[in-house]
Amino acid sequence: MDAIKQQLVKHIQGGEAFLPIDKLLPKIPFEALGTVIEGLPYTIWQQFHHLSFCQKDILDFSIDPNYTHYEWPKDYWTTDLAPIIEEEWEVAQETYFKERRQFIDLILDAKTDLNKPFAHGTGQTLFREALLVIEHTAYHTGQILVMARKLQLL
Repeated sequence: MDAIKQQLVKHIQGGEAFLPIDKLLPKIPFEALGTVIEGLPYTIWQQFHHLSFCQKDILDFSIDPNYTHYEWPKDYWTTDLAPIIEEEWEVAQETYFKERRQFIDLILDAKTDLNKPFAHGTGQTLFREALLVIEHTAYHTGQILVMARKLQLL
Protein backbone atom coordinates (compact mmCIF):
# COMPACT_ATOMS: atom_id res chain seq x y z
CA MET A 1 0.00 0.00 0.00
CA ASP A 2 2.93 2.37 0.63
CA ALA A 3 3.88 2.17 -3.06
CA ILE A 4 0.33 3.12 -4.07
CA LYS A 5 0.33 6.02 -1.62
CA GLN A 6 3.67 7.24 -3.00
CA GLN A 7 2.37 7.00 -6.57
CA LEU A 8 -0.76 8.97 -5.68
CA VAL A 9 1.37 11.67 -4.07
CA LYS A 10 3.64 11.82 -7.11
CA HIS A 11 0.67 12.42 -9.37
CA ILE A 12 -0.94 14.96 -7.04
CA GLN A 13 2.31 16.92 -7.21
CA GLY A 14 2.36 16.88 -10.99
CA GLY A 15 2.64 13.33 -12.17
CA GLU A 16 4.47 12.37 -15.28
CA ALA A 17 2.10 13.44 -18.03
CA PHE A 18 1.65 17.17 -17.50
CA LEU A 19 3.51 20.27 -16.39
CA PRO A 20 3.14 20.59 -12.62
CA ILE A 21 1.17 23.64 -11.59
CA ASP A 22 3.98 24.79 -9.28
CA LYS A 23 6.19 25.12 -12.40
CA LEU A 24 3.45 26.84 -14.43
CA LEU A 25 2.19 29.50 -12.03
CA PRO A 26 5.49 31.41 -11.67
CA LYS A 27 5.47 31.97 -15.45
CA ILE A 28 2.16 33.87 -15.28
CA PRO A 29 2.47 37.56 -14.43
CA PHE A 30 -0.11 39.05 -12.08
CA GLU A 31 -1.27 41.45 -14.80
CA ALA A 32 -2.35 38.52 -17.03
CA LEU A 33 -4.59 36.79 -14.49
CA GLY A 34 -7.75 38.67 -15.44
CA THR A 35 -7.29 38.75 -19.20
CA VAL A 36 -10.38 37.54 -21.02
CA ILE A 37 -9.41 35.46 -24.04
CA GLU A 38 -11.84 35.60 -26.94
CA GLY A 39 -14.01 32.51 -27.06
CA LEU A 40 -13.34 31.43 -23.46
CA PRO A 41 -15.76 31.92 -20.57
CA TYR A 42 -13.09 32.29 -17.87
CA THR A 43 -9.75 33.88 -16.99
CA ILE A 44 -6.61 32.25 -15.65
CA TRP A 45 -7.56 33.54 -12.19
CA GLN A 46 -11.01 31.97 -12.41
CA GLN A 47 -9.48 28.65 -13.50
CA PHE A 48 -6.98 28.67 -10.64
CA HIS A 49 -9.59 29.78 -8.09
CA HIS A 50 -11.86 26.92 -9.20
CA LEU A 51 -9.01 24.41 -9.06
CA SER A 52 -8.06 25.56 -5.57
CA PHE A 53 -11.65 25.68 -4.31
CA CYS A 54 -12.31 22.13 -5.50
CA GLN A 55 -9.11 20.78 -3.96
CA LYS A 56 -10.13 22.33 -0.62
CA ASP A 57 -13.66 20.98 -1.01
CA ILE A 58 -12.29 17.46 -1.57
CA LEU A 59 -9.93 17.82 1.40
CA ASP A 60 -12.79 19.00 3.61
CA PHE A 61 -14.99 16.11 2.48
CA SER A 62 -12.14 13.69 3.22
CA ILE A 63 -11.55 14.88 6.79
CA ASP A 64 -14.84 16.31 8.05
CA PRO A 65 -17.63 13.90 9.02
CA ASN A 66 -19.93 16.94 9.19
CA TYR A 67 -19.07 18.07 5.67
CA THR A 68 -21.68 20.25 3.97
CA HIS A 69 -22.01 20.26 0.19
CA TYR A 70 -21.67 23.48 -1.76
CA GLU A 71 -24.03 24.56 -4.52
CA TRP A 72 -22.87 23.66 -8.01
CA PRO A 73 -21.80 25.63 -10.01
CA LYS A 74 -22.41 28.87 -8.11
CA ASP A 75 -20.06 28.19 -5.21
CA TYR A 76 -17.31 26.61 -7.30
CA TRP A 77 -16.59 29.48 -9.69
CA THR A 78 -15.72 33.07 -8.80
CA THR A 79 -17.18 35.89 -10.85
CA ASP A 80 -14.11 38.02 -10.14
CA LEU A 81 -11.92 38.17 -13.25
CA ALA A 82 -8.76 38.56 -11.16
CA PRO A 83 -7.58 39.25 -7.64
CA ILE A 84 -7.59 42.93 -6.72
CA ILE A 85 -4.04 43.07 -5.40
CA GLU A 86 -0.97 40.95 -6.00
CA GLU A 87 -0.88 39.88 -2.36
CA GLU A 88 -4.25 38.14 -2.84
CA TRP A 89 -2.71 36.13 -5.70
CA GLU A 90 0.30 35.20 -3.57
CA VAL A 91 -1.90 34.15 -0.64
CA ALA A 92 -4.13 32.12 -2.97
CA GLN A 93 -1.11 30.19 -4.25
CA GLU A 94 0.30 29.65 -0.76
CA THR A 95 -3.07 28.40 0.45
CA TYR A 96 -3.42 26.04 -2.51
CA PHE A 97 -0.03 24.44 -1.85
CA LYS A 98 -0.62 24.30 1.91
CA GLU A 99 -3.92 22.50 1.39
CA ARG A 100 -2.34 20.19 -1.18
CA ARG A 101 0.27 19.31 1.46
CA GLN A 102 -2.52 18.59 3.98
CA PHE A 103 -4.16 16.24 1.49
CA ILE A 104 -0.85 14.51 0.82
CA ASP A 105 -0.20 14.15 4.56
CA LEU A 106 -3.62 12.54 4.94
CA ILE A 107 -2.79 10.04 2.21
CA LEU A 108 0.64 9.24 3.68
CA ASP A 109 -0.61 8.86 7.25
CA ALA A 110 0.14 5.27 8.31
CA LYS A 111 -3.35 5.03 9.87
CA THR A 112 -5.06 5.98 6.62
CA ASP A 113 -6.85 3.19 4.80
CA LEU A 114 -7.24 4.38 1.21
CA ASN A 115 -10.05 1.93 0.51
CA LYS A 116 -12.24 2.46 3.57
CA PRO A 117 -15.49 4.22 2.61
CA PHE A 118 -16.16 7.46 4.46
CA ALA A 119 -18.93 6.99 7.03
CA HIS A 120 -20.46 10.31 5.93
CA GLY A 121 -20.32 9.53 2.21
CA THR A 122 -22.09 7.32 -0.26
CA GLY A 123 -19.25 4.88 -0.88
CA GLN A 124 -16.43 7.36 -1.56
CA THR A 125 -12.95 6.41 -0.36
CA LEU A 126 -9.78 8.44 0.03
CA PHE A 127 -8.37 6.55 -2.97
CA ARG A 128 -11.27 7.81 -5.09
CA GLU A 129 -10.86 11.36 -3.76
CA ALA A 130 -7.11 11.29 -4.53
CA LEU A 131 -7.83 10.20 -8.10
CA LEU A 132 -10.37 13.01 -8.35
CA VAL A 133 -7.78 15.56 -7.22
CA ILE A 134 -5.26 14.19 -9.73
CA GLU A 135 -7.70 14.20 -12.63
CA HIS A 136 -9.17 17.62 -11.81
CA THR A 137 -5.75 19.21 -11.30
CA ALA A 138 -4.44 17.80 -14.59
CA TYR A 139 -7.50 19.03 -16.47
CA HIS A 140 -7.43 22.60 -15.15
CA THR A 141 -3.64 22.87 -15.23
CA GLY A 142 -3.88 22.00 -18.91
CA GLN A 143 -6.48 24.70 -19.43
CA ILE A 144 -4.31 27.27 -17.65
CA LEU A 145 -1.34 26.18 -19.77
CA VAL A 146 -3.28 26.64 -23.01
CA MET A 147 -4.50 30.04 -21.83
CA ALA A 148 -0.95 31.10 -20.95
CA ARG A 149 0.21 30.01 -24.41
CA LYS A 150 -2.65 31.89 -26.04
CA LEU A 151 -1.54 35.01 -24.11
CA GLN A 152 2.05 34.32 -25.28
CA LEU A 153 3.31 33.96 -21.72
CA LEU A 154 5.10 30.69 -22.49
